Amino acid sequence: MATATESDPQLEARVAEAIDLLAGRRVAVLTGAGVSTDSGIPDYRGQGAPVRRPMTFDQFLADDSSRRRYWVGSHLGWKRFAAAEPNAGHEALARLEHSGAVTGVVTQNVDGLHLRAGSSRVVELHGTMRRVICLHCGQVFDRRDLAERIETDNPWIVADSDLPLGPDGDVAPATADGFRIPTCSVCEGALKPDVVFFGEYIPAERFREAEQIVRGSDALVIAGSSLVVNSGIRFLDRARRRRLPIVIVNRGDTRGDARATVKIDAGTTEVLRAFADALGGPE
Repeated sequence: MATATESDPQLEARVAEAIDLLAGRRVAVLTGAGVSTDSGIPDYRGQGAPVRRPMTFDQFLADDSSRRRYWVGSHLGWKRFAAAEPNAGHEALARLEHSGAVTGVVTQNVDGLHLRAGSSRVVELHGTMRRVICLHCGQVFDRRDLAERIETDNPWIVADSDLPLGPDGDVAPATADGFRIPTCSVCEGALKPDVVFFGEYIPAERFREAEQIVRGSDALVIAGSSLVVNSGIRFLDRARRRRLPIVIVNRGDTRGDARATVKIDAGTTEVLRAFADALGGPE
């Protein structure tokens, strides 16, 4: 059976051009939500993506009603989000890293799928939904343990809701009335998932770690990101200033297309598999 790239001569030519460009180079990879769509997690801005009205950090801190609304939606989507499995694109990147072709993955995703696929050097730029932190004392909790507490305190909640899942693993609940907000079991402070909300800064140490991956590489591949978020553009600009080859793989336009050496307008899974087949050695 022909793959998606083999059935489209123009696409096949672009993929071949990118492979030639990347061959023999140490490649840093930046990924966005488009890498996880084949795992059943919707992206932010692609065709058919749900309208997104993310809660800002200031809104989350403002009052109990905002936190209550956030936690209901987050919990309702959590089990479905956590049950997503790595797809062939995640596995291709792990294979490329194990072969030495990829130096590491910087991801804007909070789903943890790169790590589950076997990639070892992963910087989760915007954090992870696997952990929850206390904003007062800094205590860290496993999200699975907190989910059990939420359901104990709110036995009426339906954790397998069929409401549309959002890219951050949440849903838009009809109501949050009566929900008991989880608090820190150590100090009773406010809890939030260990993710960067809109209005928060990426921790400086985490950003430096991501920069080291790009700095130690000879090329940059950007996969599944429209580069609307400034953190992604900053890595593209660093690579461009060093005159590194830049390959962008994304369905639709991105903010970085004019600066890419090669732009491949396609889904990430088949293209990353083609890269792994050509550059990653035997499976």
